[in-house]
Parts: sequence; C-alpha cells; structure tokens
Amino acid sequence: MPAASLLDLHPLLRLALLAAAVALLPLSWWWLRQRGTPLTQRLAALTALTLFLTFDLIVFGAFTRLSDSGLGCPDWPGCYGQASPLGAKLDIQAAMSTLPTGPVTTAKAWIEMLHRYLAMAVGLLIAVAAAISWRARAVLPHSAWWATLTLGWVVVQGLFGKYTVTLKLYPAIVTLHLLGAMLLLALLVLQHESFRRRAPLVAALPLQPPAGGALHPFVAVALQAKPVGAAAVAVVLGTTLLQIALGGWVSTNYAVLACTGFPACNGQWWPAMDVAQGFTLLRELGRAGHGAYLNFDALVAIHMAHRLFALVALTALVWLVRRLWRQPGRQARGYALALLALLLWQAASGLSNVVLGWPMVAALAHSAGAAGLVAVLTSLWARVRRNAAAAPSSPQAATKRAAVAGPRRQPVDASRTAQNPVFRP
Repeated sequence: MPAASLLDLHPLLRLALLAAAVALLPLSWWWLRQRGTPLTQRLAALTALTLFLTFDLIVFGAFTRLSDSGLGCPDWPGCYGQASPLGAKLDIQAAMSTLPTGPVTTAKAWIEMLHRYLAMAVGLLIAVAAAISWRARAVLPHSAWWATLTLGWVVVQGLFGKYTVTLKLYPAIVTLHLLGAMLLLALLVLQHESFRRRAPLVAALPLQPPAGGALHPFVAVALQAKPVGAAAVAVVLGTTLLQIALGGWVSTNYAVLACTGFPACNGQWWPAMDVAQGFTLLRELGRAGHGAYLNFDALVAIHMAHRLFALVALTALVWLVRRLWRQPGRQARGYALALLALLLWQAASGLSNVVLGWPMVAALAHSAGAAGLVAVLTSLWARVRRNAAAAPSSPQAATKRAAVAGPRRQPVDASRTAQNPVFRP
C-alpha cells in the first residue's frame, strides 16, 4: 500500500461497534453472575474477567507475531480501509497474486484482525471498569485512579499497535508493545488485588512453645526466616521483565534459531557475536544501524544475551521461591509452588524452542509462561506490601514508642470529677 494509506480511520466507527459486540458477551455474563453482590466484589469480578482476557490477548498476540501475521492487514486500524477482511477480499486477493505466501494472505488478515477485535474489546472492558470506579470513588477513592491509569495505558498500547503496523514491524516498537502488554497485565493484577480483602500473606505464629512442649521443627525454622520484603519481590519482578524484554528482542529479530544445540551454541561455548549490531535499537527489521543487512553474528549475540541472562533470572526466582517456602502459612507456600511450576514451564518451553526448532506450541507456551510469571510476581508484591502495612509492630518497636510517648495517663473517674471540680485532668 502507499505510505499515505497506512493510517486510515474511516472504519474506526464500525470497528468500535464490532468491539462492543465482542465485549457484550463477557459483560453480559459478568452482569448476570454479579447482580446483587457488593460493589467491591462486582469490580473484582470484572477486573478478573478483564485480566483473563488480557492474558489471552497476550498469547494471541504472540501467535500473531509467530505466524507472521503482523502485517496481514498492512494498514491500521482496519484492513485495506475496511472493518473486516470480508470487505477487503479483493485487495487481499490482489496482494496474494503477487506474493502467494504473504505477508498478506486471507488467513493472516483474519488473524491480525481478530487480534485487533480482542484488543479493542479488552479496552472497552477496562473503560467500563473505570467508569464504575469513578462513580464509586466516594466509597473506593483509590480504585478510580488505578482504573484511570489502566485505561490510559490501554490507549498507549493502542498507539504501539498502530506503529507496529505503520512502521513495518520495527523491532524496538514490537518489543515495547510486548512489554506494554506485560505492564497492562500487572496493572490489572494490582487493580484486582485492591478490590479483594484477603488474610495477611504470612500467618501469625506463637513465639513461645506451648506449656510442656516444643515448637514444631518447621515452625522453628520459619520463625528464624526473615519475611520477604516488597523491595526483594520488586527486584525479582524487574529481573523477570528484563529477561522478557530480551526474549521479545530475540523473537522480533527472528534470532531464536541463531543458536542450535544446548548448552553450547552451534557447537561452541562462546560463539562469535556482534553485540554492537545486535543491540542497535533504532533500526528497521533485518537491518543494521547503518542500513546494511543484519549479519548472522548479530543474531547470535541477541540469542546469547537472552540465554545468559536467563541464568540471572533463574537465580533470582529460585532465591525467592526458597525464601517463600520457608515462610509460615499456606499462602506463602502457594506462591512458592506457583513460581516454581512456572519456572519449570519456562525452562522446558525455552529448551524446546532451541532443541525442536522453534515449534509454535513451545513458543506460545513460553509467552504464556512469561505472562504468568509477571502476574504471580505482581500479585505477590501487592500482598507483601499489604502484609507489611497490616503486620503488628515488634515488641522492641512498641517499647521504644512507649518510652518516647512517656507514662500512660490513667483514665479519669467521672464521679470524682463531678464531686470535686478541682480534680480535673
């Protein structure tokens, strides 16, 4: 298509109506299920539903990218200026007559447009949640700001989607689009956690053994373990996001198969790499910063960076799992088991991509596992922060506050005050 027609807003109204029709089904289900329930429960259910669909959107977005359907409709937001590939049938056939295998085919056009329909439906659900939150801001003052921030970020994500198409899969934009999806998922998790009222993450345990007995060995070990702090979880989450960014850079540059074999790469422990070309961010797909084609050593550098930093992310996650496992209470252990399962899932799917030659199932599983890690770590961070705020002060802190405040005043006897007006506090 001509460059001037890459952005065509004529089908925007029809696309909005289609998105409303797609969103109507989950909204109807939510409304029927949540009638008569408290407001916080309704908002928690709506956010959980939106969170589930956002997770699906991330996985379907990975499928769109991996099936080379990102330019299945080469303009935005419609398809050849139409609201669906049905209206663009003649244009798609003309493109296929020139290049039968793509980038524009009927199947790829439908994959790309279904991704856009789902994205617009998710945006509509977020807008509904924001509207309800603002109407209830007197009862839930903080929820309205969370919902507004999430709605604003959806708009940013839409712009990333636009530039993904109009800039012809510019690698930096595609990677930012992936990271933006992870941030949207994290915002929805935080919003959902703000509506739920749950018990503290770490259950209170007796500090002294019962009379005539001793503490259970696990309890004794748990009491000696320092609680996991929000800062520690944030560091692990940041490490995971950086690893996801490196994985997105691998995928958008099609560098997954630059290294064959594991743990060696192409039969070498330290293969030749061109880091400067590989990590030049402002460049077109397949091109180096100076305009020439990207060489193979640059693709190897991209792949190896993701593979080596995986060791850092693995170490951080294993450390967090170990710390959580030593905390008292079922919920801490539940988070530990969830993170361990996702970690094993990521290791298996990542190795399958290399050893089996990047099968679609393994690639989608790897993307789903990354989203799962972000969701669980964000939920854990929110729970740890809330747990720290609700935790009782230590005896040492209470003693220090009492010393600063001075001796506690005794309550005044009202009868004595009435009998003797001089006796007043």
